Amino acid sequence: MDTTEQTIKLTQYAHGGGCGCKIAPAVLQEILKTNTTPLFSEKLLVGNSTNDDAAAYDLGNGTALISTTDFFLPIVDDPYDFGRIAAANSISDVYAMGAKPLMAIAILGWPVEKLPVAAAQQVLEGARAICAEAGIPLAGGHSIDTTEPVFGLAVTGMSETGHLKKNNTAREGDLLILTKPIGAGILATAQKRGVLTAAHLDILTRQMTQVNKIGEQLGKIEGVHALTDVTGFGLAGHLTEMAESSGLTAELNYSKIFVTEGVKEYISQKIVPDATYRNWNAYGSKISFEPGVDVMEAFTLLPDPLTNGGLLIAVSPSAADEVTALLDGNGLGVFIQPIGCMVGKKEKVIVVKP
Repeated sequence: MDTTEQTIKLTQYAHGGGCGCKIAPAVLQEILKTNTTPLFSEKLLVGNSTNDDAAAYDLGNGTALISTTDFFLPIVDDPYDFGRIAAANSISDVYAMGAKPLMAIAILGWPVEKLPVAAAQQVLEGARAICAEAGIPLAGGHSIDTTEPVFGLAVTGMSETGHLKKNNTAREGDLLILTKPIGAGILATAQKRGVLTAAHLDILTRQMTQVNKIGEQLGKIEGVHALTDVTGFGLAGHLTEMAESSGLTAELNYSKIFVTEGVKEYISQKIVPDATYRNWNAYGSKISFEPGVDVMEAFTLLPDPLTNGGLLIAVSPSAADEVTALLDGNGLGVFIQPIGCMVGKKEKVIVVKP
């Protein structure tokens, strides 16, 4: 990478970054309201009614076509890493359906009068690197001149219909497993404010560029009843969607949740993304805390907006050993301990235990 790109700080050209750019859940529900009767199709297996990670369409031959798109403003300063993170985050939506990605097309908005074209080329190079890791081509795309840099992918995938995983099919008694730590949104905010250390930036970048390839294998495990990835609405938001749409309550063991290294140091400096407050205002009334939980810390971490966060798995206890063996075999053995479980519906959607 040449010195021109090294001096660019992409986050200074954007008002937000990563999945923290998502429109707040409550506002999004207002936007999605319609008086128009949706076009019904028996072949549409997953649409937008359940806030799932991708759409799924039955091809009629035992397979389902998966379609998704995701894009956002820069969450890191380096253009190449921005491309890698955005691509990994977009492809994750296919893995979160238990499916296999097939190809991607790019979505690029670039302020050509503010930022060099060479930096945009590096964004695409980063995306190509992640697509190669996922084993898919970056097959095309579309670009426009914008006031802020924007990048992401539209991804097409495929799954056997019997292996398709949804976010609203958890069952009572399911164990909850999360394949990455939380808190990355706090580190990203620290970087934007210029206080993130080089060591913590490296940790943040590695986590956000880690491809959730294990999702395709999780799709083949019958005892995995529900699956989603944790992104802009935070662990609490995506777990709320899973539990509420499944007609259940999630009991979350706070002490079992892994937190990204260095995060609590920045919490002590009161570094919190703006999206954390928007997230909490949207669903905080659905969450209760038992005595012994550090509520102020939990308020900062559970709604923290993640970018390319981990896969949240609801798995039957009878299949837990199969899932943990899969995690262990893919270098994710540290995350095999469940962080909670699904129970019968209670007054609150999530109950946080110590």
